[in-house]
This record gives sequence, C-alpha cells and structure tokens, in this order.
Amino acid sequence: MSEQQTSGAAARAGAAGTGSADGVDVFGAELSIADLRRRTGDLSAVAGIRQVVLDNGVERGVRAIDLRTSAGLDLEVLVDRAFDLGSMRFRGAPIGWRSGNGFRHPGLHEHNDEGGLSWLRALDGLLVSGGLDHTLFGGEVDATRYNYPPKQTVTHGLHGRLTAIPARLLEARELERDGRVVLRVVGEVIQATAFGEHLRLTRTIELDFDGREVRFDDVVDNLGFDPTPHMFLYHINVGWPFLDEGARFVAPITKHLWQSDSVAEQGTSYRVMPAPIDGFVEQVTEHELVVGDDGRHRVALITAGGERGVELSWEAAGMPHFFEWQNLRSGQYGIGLEPSTHHVSGDAASRQDGTALFLEHGESRSYSTTIRVLDGVAETSAAEAAIRAIGDQPE
Repeated sequence: MSEQQTSGAAARAGAAGTGSADGVDVFGAELSIADLRRRTGDLSAVAGIRQVVLDNGVERGVRAIDLRTSAGLDLEVLVDRAFDLGSMRFRGAPIGWRSGNGFRHPGLHEHNDEGGLSWLRALDGLLVSGGLDHTLFGGEVDATRYNYPPKQTVTHGLHGRLTAIPARLLEARELERDGRVVLRVVGEVIQATAFGEHLRLTRTIELDFDGREVRFDDVVDNLGFDPTPHMFLYHINVGWPFLDEGARFVAPITKHLWQSDSVAEQGTSYRVMPAPIDGFVEQVTEHELVVGDDGRHRVALITAGGERGVELSWEAAGMPHFFEWQNLRSGQYGIGLEPSTHHVSGDAASRQDGTALFLEHGESRSYSTTIRVLDGVAETSAAEAAIRAIGDQPE
C-alpha cells in the first residue's frame, strides 16, 4: 500500500467517527480505547471485520468481508467481485440497491454475451466499478499499440471487464491511529491479457470504529510496457428506503451536458423521485458539477422528510464527469450516482477528440471517494446547505 493511499484516507478521517478525537462513541457512551478494552476481551463484540464465503445459489464461492461499526453501519466488501461493495445497512435499513441478480460468482460472467450487455447480469449492490481500460457502452477500438498482428482491434462490452475479476486480499485488520480504531481492508485486482493491457487496481477501504462513512482510495497503475488506455467509473447505487417517493437529488449543477431520450419522453424529474413505476425506462443525465473549494465534487440523496440521506464526495481531478442514473421501475427501484473519468460519448469519441487517457509503464492515477450516511434532519439540512454554498441546480 502506498503512502499516498494511507494519507488520503487519514486526511478524511477527522470527522468520520461520532466520538471525540481521543475516544469512540459506543452505544451512547464515549470511551477511550483503553476503557473499552477493560469492558470487553474482544473489540469485535462492538465493531470489527469478519471474512466469510457466500455459499448458496449464484453467489456460491464468492469471498466477502463484513465490516461493522459501533454506530450501526454494516458494509460488505466483495473480494471476488473486484473488491466492490455489496450490501450496506445503517441500523438495519438497507442503503445499497439490490437488482435481484445477486452477487454472482465471476465464473458465471459472460463478457461478450448479449451484444456486450451481459454486464447487466452482474449489476447489483452499492458499488459496481467499471474499467479498467473501458467504461460506458461497448464497441470496437484500435489495438495495434500492443504489436500483435492477429489483434488489430479489441471489442469491449458495457463498462468493461473489471467487475468479473477476483481480487487478491492484501490486508484486513483493525488498527489504532491517534487513539482511535480504524477498520481497514486492502485488495489488489489485476486486469491483464497476453498482448494487451496489464493494469492493476489497488483499493483501500476504511471505516472508523464508530463511523458512519466509507472511505475508499483507489490507485490504478500500468504494469505493462505498452501505453494502455485507462477508463474508470463508479456505479454507486442507492435503493429503498433511502430512495423513495419524494426523495431529492441535491447537487451543485451548472447545466446538463447530455440526457437520454427517455428524459424528454417520460418527463420524470431528475431532482425529485417518484414512487416505483411499472415499465419505467431508465433515465440518464450527465451533469456538469461545480467543484468545491476543497477540490471535491459533492452530491446527496435526501429523503422527502429529511430523516435520512446519503452524501457522496470525491476528488474532482480524478473523475471530473458525473452521471445520474434513474432506474425507477417496479422491482428494480434504484438510483445510480456515477463519477467517471470520461464523458458519456465514451471510448471511441475520446480517442478522436484527444481526451482519452493512456498510462505509460509505471504511471498511475489515484482516486479518493467518501460515502457518508446522513442521520436525521439536522445532518441532511447541513449537507444540503453545504452543497448549496457550492452552487445551485436547474429544474
């Protein structure tokens, strides 16, 4: 793990826990770690990390890690699904969207099936990452840079190959930092082929012992010796009850850069969500966001009454683009918040207009993201006010 990863997570940890700087909040009591150890022989009785293997249906054999904080935040990291995030709950209420697919074993994935749309059969949970050399809709692009005559082009499916690659678990432990305890897991995913890309994703995920936020820092580097395209996207999916009728999407938006045809055809607001609709056609909008003074983008989803919400923030330099995905159909009711390295026009267009990203041997890009649970009207109001201080948003 690089020094940059460690400092990136630590820099955002100050306000992550509910206790003070030298103590943790445990079921309403503020205790030092030393005092807590006097009260239990195992801190995992309160919060901790547990490694499990899912063992039924399409999920059978998938390694996972459960992280649990004393504040009531439960997170599932899917080791065999690119170290992505499966279910997440706060005090029993689900946050991560569930499509019905389940967290399928990567061995069941057919990358080239269904005209490149088979990725949709793997779409489930809080975070499904797209990449590492392709995101957005599929297609055929030049591959002559790999100097293998039989391979003049490469064909990609929707959002690339990453999600079906198992990770290598590098670290899973509770560590003490400045008198506080942090739950940390680190994984490494290699996307490689002979005569093609050789990219590595190293992901560090941290939760404070008494925290209500998830911090994840990613580093993608090129282990190969050919200049290699790099595209990256986070499909962060929120479901009921954090998404429900009247829930509001709050963001500092200057304008809409692109919208799917279904937006005009259906007329469903991007700002205020309806109840589930039978036969709803997905709506996608690319928003141009205003960057905060801290160099981060920030958006939120807040319930109609403001009793709960989710705030997403990330470093704008790494992922300057953002899509809002509304899948408001009955039975698959969810919203996707999608930071991206690339504009919606995608791979081929970026190569033509000069915005494509290529990593040289040893070159890397870093990404820093936080998902924070908002609990109560005071927190959701404060989060909305902070976003409004950055910028307003159109109707």
